[in-house]
Amino acid sequence: MDLEKWRADTPACENLIHFNNAGASLMPRLVQQAMLDYLQLESSMGGYEAADASSENIRGFYGAAARLLNCHSSNIAFTSSATNSFARALSCIPFKTGDKILIANEDYISNQLAFLSLKKRFGVEIIRAASLEEGGVDPDDVKRLMDIHHPALVSISHIPTNSGLVQPVELIGQLCHERDITYLVDACQSVGQLALDVNKIHCDFLSATFRKFLRGPRGAGFLFVSDRILKKGWEPLFIDMRGADWSAPDQYQIRQDAIRFEDWEIPYAIMFGAKVAMDYALQVGLQTIETRNKGLSELLRHQLRDIGLTPLDRGKKLSSIVTLYHPGWDDQFIMNALHSKKINASISHGNFALIDFKKKGVPWALRLSPHYYNTEEEIGKVVEVLRDLL
Repeated sequence: MDLEKWRADTPACENLIHFNNAGASLMPRLVQQAMLDYLQLESSMGGYEAADASSENIRGFYGAAARLLNCHSSNIAFTSSATNSFARALSCIPFKTGDKILIANEDYISNQLAFLSLKKRFGVEIIRAASLEEGGVDPDDVKRLMDIHHPALVSISHIPTNSGLVQPVELIGQLCHERDITYLVDACQSVGQLALDVNKIHCDFLSATFRKFLRGPRGAGFLFVSDRILKKGWEPLFIDMRGADWSAPDQYQIRQDAIRFEDWEIPYAIMFGAKVAMDYALQVGLQTIETRNKGLSELLRHQLRDIGLTPLDRGKKLSSIVTLYHPGWDDQFIMNALHSKKINASISHGNFALIDFKKKGVPWALRLSPHYYNTEEEIGKVVEVLRDLL
C-alpha cells in the first residue's frame, strides 16, 4: 500500500475530505495531465489530425478496459456514461409485446425509468424479484421467476447508488447462463471499487462509468458486449458510420466488434483521461483497492454506530457506500454543515430509490463514500462533525 503516493497524486486531498467518490472521485494528477496534453495537441495540429497521430494510444483505451474486466478489446465500446451504455445495450435487444424483464427492487433509478419507458412504448412486462429480509435481491426468487417466465432480459445493478449493498451478480449470472437468458449488469458503482471479471459474472452486457470509483473524467463510460451478443448480430437502434459501413443504397454492414455500439464523434481528450484512469487503477491493483475500501467502510460504519447513528445499508456483502439518516436533520442542513468543514458528501433523494427507501422508512439518505486514497484520520474527522450535529 502506498497511501502517501496516492494522496500526493491527488492534490485536492490537501484542502478537503472527499467522501463523494460514489458521485465523482478526485482525479489523479496524471489523468488531468493526459487530457490537457491531448487538448494541446489538438490545438497545435487540428482535431482530425491529432486523432490520426494518436491512433496507437486510442487503441490503448480498449486494451486497458479489457484488462480491467478480463475480456478482449473487441468486447469494449466507449460511451459518454454508464446510463448511455445501459441504453445502448437495451436498444439492441429485440423486445416484443409481452416480453418479460426481470429486475430487482434495488435497481438504479435511471435503469428503472428506462424499463418503464420500454413498458410504455413496447408493452413489455416488468417483474421485480423479492428482496431478502437481510437486504438484497433473493436469488431463489430470481431463479423461480426465471423458470416461470423465461424473461427476455435479466438486469441487476451490482451496487445500487442509494445503498452500500453488493448484489450477487455472479450467482445470478450463472442462473442466466444455464437458461440462455440475456443478462445486463450495471457496474456503475462497482467498477474501480471491486475486482470484476466478466467471465465469472457471465454477463452479456456490463455498463460502467469513469467519474466514480475509477477516478476518471466526467462524460466518459464504457460498455462490455459479450462474444455471444456480437455473434448474434445485435446492434444499437441508431447506428452510425462508426458502427457500420453503408454498403448499398438500402443496405449496411455492421462492424464485428463492440465498436458497433459507439458514435463516430468521440471526445478523445476525455477518452485519453479515461485510459490513464484505468491504467492508474490497474497499477494500484483492483484487489488492493477492494481490500482497502472494505476496511475503510467497515471502520466508518463502526464509528457511526458508536455515536448513535445506524447505517441504512443492508445485505450479506457491503461496499464503500455508507448511507444514513437522522430525523433531526434535513438534507440541506446536513450538506451545509459538512461543506462548511470542507467535507464532500452527497444526498440520495427519496425518488432515487422509491421502493428501497419506503421499506427503510426514510425520505432521503446521506451518502458517504470513501475510497482507497482516503485515510482513517479523515473518517474520524467526518464522524466527529456528525457527532457534534446530533
